[in-house]
Formats: sequence, C-alpha cells, structure tokens
Amino acid sequence: MTNHIFMKASEFELIIEPGRTEKNYWTDLWRYRELFYILSWRDLKVRYKQTVVGVAWSVVRPLLTMIIFTLVFGRLAKMHSIGDAPYPIMVFAGLLPWYFFSNSLSEASNSLIGNTNLISKVYFPRLIIPASSIITSFVDFLISFVLMLILMVYYQFVPSWHMIFMPLFLIVAFGASFGFGLWLTTMNVKYRDFRYIIPFIVQFGLYISPVGFSSSIVPEKWRLLYSLNPMVGVIDGFRWSIIGDAATIYWPGFLASLGVIVFLMWYSIRHFRKMEKAFADYI
Repeated sequence: MTNHIFMKASEFELIIEPGRTEKNYWTDLWRYRELFYILSWRDLKVRYKQTVVGVAWSVVRPLLTMIIFTLVFGRLAKMHSIGDAPYPIMVFAGLLPWYFFSNSLSEASNSLIGNTNLISKVYFPRLIIPASSIITSFVDFLISFVLMLILMVYYQFVPSWHMIFMPLFLIVAFGASFGFGLWLTTMNVKYRDFRYIIPFIVQFGLYISPVGFSSSIVPEKWRLLYSLNPMVGVIDGFRWSIIGDAATIYWPGFLASLGVIVFLMWYSIRHFRKMEKAFADYI
C-alpha cells in the first residue's frame, strides 16, 4: 500500500528548472486534466446551489426570449420563417448557439478573478480556468436543446437529417466562445472596469446577430461584411442542421466567420500566454 502511494505521488513530481514551464506548458495541460474536471464540476455545483429555480433558469430565459422575439419580429414586424419551419423553431435554433456563446463569455470573463487564491498560490496552466468555466455553459446548452426537442413535438416539426452535422457547428461555437472569452478574461484581469462592458457587448451582440431573423434578409452586397460577426456562420449552421436545405448556408460568409474565429483563438491564446506570468500580480 505504501509503495503504491509513493508511485502515485512520483507521477506528479514537480521539477523546478529554468524554462521548464514554457517548454512543457502544453504537456502540463494534459497532466493537470483532473484539475480541469474538478473546476468544471465545482462551477456547476456553485451555479445551481441555493438558487430558487435552479436548472429551470436554463429553460425559462431562452423560452421567454423566444416568445418576445416571436411577438416582435414574427407578429409585429411580419418577418417570415425559413421554409416550413414555425417561426418559434427558427428563433430557438438561433438562440441555442447564441446563449451558449453569451453564457460562455460571462463565465470565462470572470473565471480568473473568481479563482484569485488558487492562482496566487499554486502552479498550473492558467488556461485550464477559463476552459473549465465554459463547461457550465455547455450543460445549459444541453438543457436548452431538450426544450428544443419538446418544441418540435409541440409544433409537430420533423427536423432535417442534417442534425447529424450539428456537433461540427457546436465545435465552431465552442471555438468562438473560447477565443473571445479568453480575450475578455485577460482584459478583465488587467482592467477591472471591463466587467461593466461585458454585459453591454453580450446585449448588443444579440441584436446584431441573426437570432430573431434570418441572415438572408441582409442585402447580398453586405452579407460578407455582416458575416465577419463570428456568430453569423454558427447560427446559420445550426439552422441548416435543424431546418434543412431551406436554411441555406452562405458559404463565403461561413468561411469568413470561421476565419475570424480561428484568428481570434490564435490571438487570444497568444495574448493570454503573454500575460499569464503577471496574472498573480494583477490579481
């Protein structure tokens, strides 16, 4: 028994030498994967602990937003749905990736500030903290997706076989959430008043993204520019997965959105790594 404990302890032996942290950073991410699981599970428990509605909040918020968008855009503005899909289905198909994205930004942007004691006392790749915070948003996404299935049953809507491609667009949504969230995290650590800007960014993004309407209403000459919003391609992809060929994807715009996401991830990781050594000082 004693030998077994000694062998397990030796697996996590910490060697201090110049340049070792930089050289083994990405290897350390894998070595500290259990910390990723622990932080993710902790964030989930904290999120729903001592709440009045608990998990139901993940259902109430998108449901109310869908109702408001349906009334404003569908009834008052007389906007049409896509194909034979009911308007609430079209709206909710856009809300699924949007709320995953917006929740991820809110969770990731405050993740480092909320783990001050951990950062200032223990070494581990700090990238784990914002990455683990996005898992909470993914759980909310799964809960909202169940609501989406219930809506399909209620409206007797049969989804397209394209649903098998939804995980691919979910990966793209994760990339957008992680890239933008990582950048906001570093900015929030360095400039604390940035936390007041984040809710405005999320609210503003909701209305400039094609959540309550189809991106096809944007004039052709502006669609490529409009697609520089990374969530345009993600939302169009989700709608294509659920509604089918009627929700055509504007591929030049999708590739533009994907390019923005890839660049944002590269820049955010680079910027995060550059500032990581100073996080303990800023916090």
